[in-house]
Amino acid sequence: MLTETTPAAPLRVALMSCAHTHATSYATALDARPDVDLVVADPDAFGDVVAARIVGSYAEAWEAWPEGPDAIVVTSANAHHRELVLEAARRGVHVLCEKPLATTVADAEAMVAACREAGVVLMTAFPVHFSPAVEAMRTAVADGTLGEIVGLTGTNNGMLPLARDWFTDVELAGGGSLVDHTVHLAEILDAMFGEPLTVHAVTNRILYADRAGEGAETGGLVTLTYGSGLVATIDCSWSQPADAPTWGGLRLQALGTGGQLQVDAFSQHVGGPGQWVAYGVDTDALLLDAFLAAVRDGQAVEPTGDVGLRTVRVVAAAQESVRTGQPVALSSI
Repeated sequence: MLTETTPAAPLRVALMSCAHTHATSYATALDARPDVDLVVADPDAFGDVVAARIVGSYAEAWEAWPEGPDAIVVTSANAHHRELVLEAARRGVHVLCEKPLATTVADAEAMVAACREAGVVLMTAFPVHFSPAVEAMRTAVADGTLGEIVGLTGTNNGMLPLARDWFTDVELAGGGSLVDHTVHLAEILDAMFGEPLTVHAVTNRILYADRAGEGAETGGLVTLTYGSGLVATIDCSWSQPADAPTWGGLRLQALGTGGQLQVDAFSQHVGGPGQWVAYGVDTDALLLDAFLAAVRDGQAVEPTGDVGLRTVRVVAAAQESVRTGQPVALSSI
């Protein structure tokens, strides 16, 4: 005998702020899902994110449903992540928070602790975690295909953000390109090797100095050293030309005693000179799939808030290294 099952009610999701460039893709994907009832809060009136329901304040988003939201997606300027995540924890609401998780280690620790105490999911928005190319590297490292890994070279370059000036405002972003473009690769490395022992970093303002906010670095190189002797580097510069056909990219090359492997997370595209039309897996959509499943299960999956905290520690160590000119032990951060 067949029995009918009642379909699960749509998840009530509030996208908090349109400040981050990912807000557009997240809103588009969430608004199209029949299992999601979406409200978008645009308190800064950016006005370029499309959704069926857009409100002008966070308060309206929190109160958009009599029961409140089941989950929020935090896409505000980095400095505002803490207040939104702590409010979600207070209300018992699950959270997907853009990277970097916070602008300071203390704020990130408070966010992770509050969500853990409240028993709510906290995940960090690292879409590249879901790239098939990145997964292939994680698998190759884990199963020993490449032998012992002795070195990695990572590059996360991009254009200096144009439509969202807060990215180069040190108060709102927490720094410049070092903050913006270190954490994606730091998360990938964390998943394969855990935390580094030391961090050494150098930065400059050679490129786009006339357009970056005061004190915001526009170029940088971060070197991570692990207990095994493994060394990894991250080029985290805003070095993509303003007239480039795409925003930038993420590449990582691993060198092992048994071979080497290079991944290019955004290489799939078609086009001619000055044109770039991407295709392939939508990693933003895969991230949202994982988060919504975690909300329904009540159990966070990678990339969690904890990995977000660890990558904030790497950034903080890199900033301290720039200040002192010396390698910094991560244990001191």
